[in-house]
Amino acid sequence: MLLTRSGISSNIEISFTDEELGFLLREEDRNDMRLVSGFSLFLLSVIGMSAQSQPVKKRLLVLCTGNSARSQMAAGFLKSFDLRLDVYSAGTQPAARINPHAVQAMKEVGIDISAGVPKSVNQFTSQSFDYVITVCDDADKNCPNFSGKVGKRVHIGFIDPAAATGSEEHIMSVFRDVRDQIKQKFSEYYEREIKKTL
Repeated sequence: MLLTRSGISSNIEISFTDEELGFLLREEDRNDMRLVSGFSLFLLSVIGMSAQSQPVKKRLLVLCTGNSARSQMAAGFLKSFDLRLDVYSAGTQPAARINPHAVQAMKEVGIDISAGVPKSVNQFTSQSFDYVITVCDDADKNCPNFSGKVGKRVHIGFIDPAAATGSEEHIMSVFRDVRDQIKQKFSEYYEREIKKTL
């Protein structure tokens, strides 16, 4: 029998019985199996750790009429509470643009919602959400039916700051009041209901 190892051939012939050759092969197979098994266990542990490290996302949709102020501010706060929240906002009758007073009020507390664009709730009705939260009475009354699964539908109402009139200072004071109410109520709801499900 001519043995070859790592591509180097030898002219020395060494004879093995079938039993001895089987033993050698079994030993080599066992070593290979131990190597493969060890690597497989390593891969499984890495995959398991990766799966465990993936955060459990909760999908939330915040609704109001115009999706220009209250729902945008509420969505901004929810996103700031927890990165595991996948937050969207929409309106039953979306406005042309986000309210600049809402943007300013949120900027004062370190949250930028200036990139927000009012969206129609109709584009979300086929999707599934863990929470659908209305923040105005009109949206609560006119909230459409969702063909997607909705875990909980909740109403947390606030006055419409966009209805404020008068001086710029007065209008901003109304927006600040509503902003602070939104932060307080949504923070309480997050701590009481949402956080424990994550």
